Amino acid sequence: MVKVLLSQRGVPSSPSPQLLDPDEVVAVVDDSPEIVLLLSHYLGSIGLPVVRAANSQEFYQLLGTRKIALVLLDIELPDRNGNEILQDIAPRYPDLGIIMVTGTTDIQVALNCLRLGADDYLTKPVNIKQFIHTVQSTLEKRRLSINSLIFQQELEKTNTRMRFLHHLNLKMNTAYLNTVELRGILQAILVGITSEDGLRFNRAFLALFNGKTGYLEGKLAIGPSSREEAGRVWSSIKEKGLQLDDILDDIKGKSISEDVAVNQIIKTLRVAPDDHDHVLIHASRSNESIYVQNGRADNCRVPEDLLRTLGESSFVVVPLYAPGKALGVMIVDNFITGTPITEEDISGLKIFASQASLAIEHSHLYETMAEKIEALETVTQELERSKDLLIEAERTAAIGHMSAQLLHAIRNPLTSIGGTSRLLAKRVTDQYTTNFLNIITQETNKIENILEDLFSFVEEKDFSLEVQPLFPIIRKSMMIFYMAMQQNKIEYSLDLEGVGPSLAVDENKIRQVFLHLIKNSIEAMPNGGTLRISAEEDDAFVTIGVSDSGQGIPAEALPHVKDPFFTTKTYGNGLGLALVDQIAKGHGGRFTIQDGSGGGTVATLTLPKILLP
Repeated sequence: MVKVLLSQRGVPSSPSPQLLDPDEVVAVVDDSPEIVLLLSHYLGSIGLPVVRAANSQEFYQLLGTRKIALVLLDIELPDRNGNEILQDIAPRYPDLGIIMVTGTTDIQVALNCLRLGADDYLTKPVNIKQFIHTVQSTLEKRRLSINSLIFQQELEKTNTRMRFLHHLNLKMNTAYLNTVELRGILQAILVGITSEDGLRFNRAFLALFNGKTGYLEGKLAIGPSSREEAGRVWSSIKEKGLQLDDILDDIKGKSISEDVAVNQIIKTLRVAPDDHDHVLIHASRSNESIYVQNGRADNCRVPEDLLRTLGESSFVVVPLYAPGKALGVMIVDNFITGTPITEEDISGLKIFASQASLAIEHSHLYETMAEKIEALETVTQELERSKDLLIEAERTAAIGHMSAQLLHAIRNPLTSIGGTSRLLAKRVTDQYTTNFLNIITQETNKIENILEDLFSFVEEKDFSLEVQPLFPIIRKSMMIFYMAMQQNKIEYSLDLEGVGPSLAVDENKIRQVFLHLIKNSIEAMPNGGTLRISAEEDDAFVTIGVSDSGQGIPAEALPHVKDPFFTTKTYGNGLGLALVDQIAKGHGGRFTIQDGSGGGTVATLTLPKILLP
């Protein structure tokens, strides 16, 4: 009979709750029903679930059917020695706690059990306080060992994941550095998200904010549209042994827009920036990743039309964010495999998105810099080509108007002189005097012919018309004043799409028109302002508007601005707008100028699509 000695302080009420998992039990293996009953009772009293076995065969059955955390194993079993069982189970079940229980007090027996893999050793009769302490200590040691192993595995897994992400980032960084064109950057991002040695998502979509409209618009996508297509693509990649580097190199020479279905999907995506609770806008504005599961997400709305567009109810939205502004979002899913997206996947996406955001912003900065360099080069070229254009235009106009006035001023006295000399020649009978009068008449005719020829030459009634796009002429004219606008803090906008309509125009004269109009607008804004050129067209005419936010023209002067030699400036000859009006009429068009509705001046040039006779 086993003597059970109770502690005067009683039995502890329960062990720490984390010592056993919900489905784990403690096994009591002894051939004595009394011992099994008593030990089971005391284990149960501290909250430990118990299973019982009277021999090794029953114990092995329990090992196969139950999850045993701790075994109290008697050395002397009827069918097999406990040490043999210990030697068998210790290496096979490393997470199993083992306490040997026996009636012998031989220290060598205890040491042998510990060498074979037992965690502790108890002798009968068992002191219950020592028994409870040993059980709890063994379970605590087991739990620490398991937790340490789990932590080590998680650490190794995390380390492996970080090495993978680091390796992926190095590859992506190389890809980003090899291209600065935005589409190439976006293609590299999508490949990194979906490739086998990348983040391994099935599909990826990219949407960016439009800098002009502010709308979030779909740009590019990658991924299969069906299981069959996925199978073909993935099999092809596997057969060819393609790695991420190979795919990234491959897309340099071609576009991934071959994935027609997914690109058609993303091209339909357009979200207003003020739709704040929309899942895509919310993610981009809050700079937080959002996991949409079964069409639902916390703190934001997932529209039905977005779910229908994607054809998937579970996906992750990751923001693309540059310092001080939102760039757009990435949308990724496992549309084909249906594999759940884990927190680890989302964490990897966030790291990837940070690097991708920098690459996109770098591309934007490069494009901006390239545009400015191109603009400066254009300015230099146009200044070189057109440096004398304004001077020649005003000089020609001045000569023309002066000639017109000279012709008018000299023609009358010449007519009088000529008429008088002819009349006298008829009445004078003296041949000597008649000869002089004839000389006067002849020279007067010569002067009249010379004046007519001079006026005809400088008036330039003939136009060298060629059919050509209108908007490039305007852009070139604007570029001549690029530096002047920068120095005067004038912002400009050209609301001109593409090359515009093709008209029959004299390029040099039309350029003179816009040079005069732009120059006048700049001079009207000495303290800075806004210059805008816009265009409208109908079936018959194209109308170009040049508006500024300058000082405007006094009401009393407005009717006379197109008159030759009229000016409100302290310098200038007042021929610019007269020349503009003359060129407009020469093209069969019209020129008007008026005050702007919000201040400043609006000059309007209307040209026919078909030159009027």
